[in-house]
Amino acid sequence: MSGDSLHILVFPWLAFGHMLPFLELSKSLAKRGHRITYISTPRNIQRLRQFQPNLSPLIHFLSIPLPSVEHLPETAESTRDVPSEKVQYLKKAFDGLEAPVSAFFKSACADKSSRPDWVIMDFAHHWVPKIAEEYHVPCTFFSVLISPSLVFMGPCSELLGGYRTSVENFTVPPKWVPFPSNVAYRLHEARGFLGVFDRNASGITDIERLASVVNASKFVCSRSCHNLESKWLSLLSKLYEKEVMPIGYLPPSIDKSQSEKSSKAAGELDVMDWLDQQPVESVLYIAFGSEACLSIELIHELALGIEVSKVRFLWAFRKPKGISDDTRILPEGFEERTRDIGIVTAWVPQMKVLAHASVGGFLTHCGWSSIVENFQFGHPLVLLPIFIDQGLNARMLEDKNIAVAIPRDEETGDFSREDVAKVFRIVMEEEKGKEIRHNAKLLKKVFMDLASYENHIDEFVEKLKKFKLDV
Repeated sequence: MSGDSLHILVFPWLAFGHMLPFLELSKSLAKRGHRITYISTPRNIQRLRQFQPNLSPLIHFLSIPLPSVEHLPETAESTRDVPSEKVQYLKKAFDGLEAPVSAFFKSACADKSSRPDWVIMDFAHHWVPKIAEEYHVPCTFFSVLISPSLVFMGPCSELLGGYRTSVENFTVPPKWVPFPSNVAYRLHEARGFLGVFDRNASGITDIERLASVVNASKFVCSRSCHNLESKWLSLLSKLYEKEVMPIGYLPPSIDKSQSEKSSKAAGELDVMDWLDQQPVESVLYIAFGSEACLSIELIHELALGIEVSKVRFLWAFRKPKGISDDTRILPEGFEERTRDIGIVTAWVPQMKVLAHASVGGFLTHCGWSSIVENFQFGHPLVLLPIFIDQGLNARMLEDKNIAVAIPRDEETGDFSREDVAKVFRIVMEEEKGKEIRHNAKLLKKVFMDLASYENHIDEFVEKLKKFKLDV
């Protein structure tokens, strides 16, 4: 390694929507000759290696077991492994990593050759800055949320107790946004979001965690891009009173070994063969990520809307957590009635599906990782946000006129099969959706501007070098 190479600790929260972008960032840094120590738990690291089997030798995984916590299943190491009501116990277990992480710092900092130069941490890591400060290692917070979502949440003073005291306050843009904006929650979304202000089993709120890491960071970096978020990034820097750097959207690459996996190996339909038989841009791909899920009632309504629409579809369907394998979730006879226009399967190689010529649209829960993957291929979106930042992401996408949201009841979040069918036809077939389809293809150029992404990472690395502390 050259003399100006860095040793960087990369430490994400225990959710794959966080761990995978942190890993993509690690790959970009290792490509520039920097040594990475990526911290997580044994099972998560095992799964990450399966996702990314051909990593740089400069990326070293540090595996630290989670302590046992009452009400948390023994095998649970990520938010994927537990229902939403048990994530609070995962946070409690995560905070139990403080002692072994502190021991690692002590050992690593005893030797100049292994001493870390930086810690890149996530929102949950309120105890990390204190350890890092003890050993004179600077920290930066890497947000997987985009800048409009962070702006909506507000400055640290607001996070720790501000003017928004009712659920209705979160259904309009906040007063610190000086330009026209539609980025705000619907009423049913806002009710779900308010849980981040509640003290949970870990003894601290999610908002307190976020405020703590923002305050302790030398600067903040965001999974954002100047091309789409320039005014938001500038505003966020003013709100945080420190520099906020975009590091690009970190689009994942299609790993050859992963892309060649056939779902037949898991006893599933061969979705790629089926796609090969469909007309160009005729199939709507439907997926809600690894954690977001609808109630059984809304799954039924969505399925019946698909049937009414008669739009070709590929549905990557996961049963809601806690539902036994023998429980019927889809409407009786749905798969038989729709077999001529679509298939339902438990697993698909998502990147390869999105890249397929027959796919012409994507129904998404609005998780930012799925959105980034989609716009590498320029598909218009059908939006059905479910929790956390997803509603805010949806507003931004609607504002760009590249997506259509399924209309929902403000109070309950319910929707009708008729509206599902109507939106499907607009996005996939009707003249009314022509401009949306055109705009989505144009946006592909922004998301695939790899030179811009490389520039973002280069600027980020220069910032790390500039702020490096000499000890």
